[in-house]
Amino acid sequence: MSEKLVQRPGLLTAVYPEREDVRLGTLDRLMAAGVGRLSQLFSVRTATGAGFLRRVGQEEAALGALSEMEFARARVEIAQRLRVAGLREDLVARAFALVRIQAERSLGMRPFDVQLLGGLGMLHGRVVEMDTGEGKTLTASIPAAVMALSAVPVHIVTVNDFLAERDAEWMGPLYRALGLSVGVIVEGLSPEARRAAYACDICYCTNKQVAFDYLKDRLVLEGETRPLHMALEGLSRSTPRRERLLMRGLCYAIVDEADSVLIDEARTPLIITRAGDHSGLEQTYRRAVDIARRLEAPRDYQLREKEWRVQLTDLGKARLRRLSEGFGGVWAAEIHREELARQALSALHLYHRDKHYIVDEAGVQIVDEYTGRLMADRSWERGLHQMIEVKEGCEITGRQETLIRISYQRFFRRYLTLAGMTGTAHEVSGEMRSVYRLRSKRIPTNRKSRRVNLGEHHFATVEQKWRAVLKDVGEHHEAGRPILIGTQSIHASEEVSRILTEAGLAHRVLNARQNADEAHIIAEAGGIGRITVATNMAGRGTDIRIDDAVRAIGGLHVIATGRHDARRIDRQLYGRCGRQGDPGSHVTYVSLEDDLLRVFYGPRLARVIAFFETGSGRVPRLIGGALTRIAQQATEMRHSATRKNLLHADDSLEDLLAFTGRGN
Repeated sequence: MSEKLVQRPGLLTAVYPEREDVRLGTLDRLMAAGVGRLSQLFSVRTATGAGFLRRVGQEEAALGALSEMEFARARVEIAQRLRVAGLREDLVARAFALVRIQAERSLGMRPFDVQLLGGLGMLHGRVVEMDTGEGKTLTASIPAAVMALSAVPVHIVTVNDFLAERDAEWMGPLYRALGLSVGVIVEGLSPEARRAAYACDICYCTNKQVAFDYLKDRLVLEGETRPLHMALEGLSRSTPRRERLLMRGLCYAIVDEADSVLIDEARTPLIITRAGDHSGLEQTYRRAVDIARRLEAPRDYQLREKEWRVQLTDLGKARLRRLSEGFGGVWAAEIHREELARQALSALHLYHRDKHYIVDEAGVQIVDEYTGRLMADRSWERGLHQMIEVKEGCEITGRQETLIRISYQRFFRRYLTLAGMTGTAHEVSGEMRSVYRLRSKRIPTNRKSRRVNLGEHHFATVEQKWRAVLKDVGEHHEAGRPILIGTQSIHASEEVSRILTEAGLAHRVLNARQNADEAHIIAEAGGIGRITVATNMAGRGTDIRIDDAVRAIGGLHVIATGRHDARRIDRQLYGRCGRQGDPGSHVTYVSLEDDLLRVFYGPRLARVIAFFETGSGRVPRLIGGALTRIAQQATEMRHSATRKNLLHADDSLEDLLAFTGRGN
């Protein structure tokens, strides 16, 4: 894919270069799904490249012998040849050697051979799986620099503003020494600042920022990307559309934490809205929540948490009709009043404070369940957000009208070349292949891992689990080891904090409420005797460094206080310890009352809990492990189905909008 990109310069001279999102037919989709499943069955292929590494070594020896002036001339020459000849293997090897030498000079870090292999995989449009702590940030800088030297605009997509700013600042000296400019896109930038950042050779940005900026550009272009038409428009308008665009197109992207961005985030469509006429709707939302509070389960409705929906019973529909008599308007139509009631019941019973959202001076703010971070300026649609505001007694914001929308699947497939990196690609390699046409490669570790798995312990109740966690913390804290306690929600992190406080154990909490102190908390988390309680904010991209004194006593100890919806997220948490050959350990504590099991098994689990809760409350590993594994794998399959349904719905909507002349 990358060779085609640089050998077809016409693609990059377009006003807005991007790949046409080719729609698969039914047979093609079935074949793609089959290939995806087979690729996952045979695991992720391990990268080998001894011949390439030898060639890089030879080029490095030759370039390293040059004087500073000769080295600068060689850099210009390599860039010129890449732009003319494309990604020829000999030129790529020479460019990799150039970047390796410059990284050592500018950053004091010489990329390992395994990092070169990872960079080569991404240069050729692959998702590379590298264990946590193996230096993915430096690895990504190698193909990014080579592509930028080839005059291809590069986007490095990360999962949050903190990582985007950190990585751009960290790798900046390398890029500038190579004669390349680097920009960064974060929340709150003006259009002018965004335009300047995207104009750089390499731009660091988050998945949400780059996708929404793309949608803004589509609104500006209104479907017109033909160079001649845009050039003529420049002659007739004082501010042509071309000058109002934020980006230069979708040329080459490296997606950090690719499984999180391309898989986990893909369950939610991206929508740009504008304020609509919501006169009279405030009363409708209040009435809906008031009526929902008067409905009773299971007589009037049933909560189906597994499917994440509410189902009204026949009795509930009849009672709803009686309770809404005389309201008129939308309440007079059966389909509308039942939809309002379902949304209000969802707001009351499916969405929970300090788990799915927080309430602060800004009102109701959504929490990303996969990253643990606030999703600023985001809201739920179809009145759900407003009903949660009614539930929490907040000021009701106006309902929004959709201007344009896209799914992550359709957006990222529009890049001319797409690549990624993650520590956990295996579990979703099949979906990567079938949805994004991305192959995965496994990169070996630079040093042998010394991470110790202390197993998984199962308990009947949450209280019994917390007692076991506290005992574990006390034992390792007494030895002086730093401890990271991972939780699934803000509420759980604050519950653990309360327990530790009562036990007299000093600690720090990292969740969406303390995001301003994130860098400081992470910087101290690896010190002797430190205890850090964190949500998923500490699960990806965080490098908890330890010193020799901590290494001597066993390194960082990670305690997982439950299983997440996806095994990959668990592995990300475990990966905070034992990085780059350091010692470390991790252990998992699960209760049968945890949300994962409670939602999946429902009331059926009550008898099992009652049977085991006497005494220590321990559940045999064979039983507890089986229950947890089945629930987790089934949940993963359900989420995968949700993503496929979203893509299908997005395709159908695109067809409809294209038919009416409003497609994007």
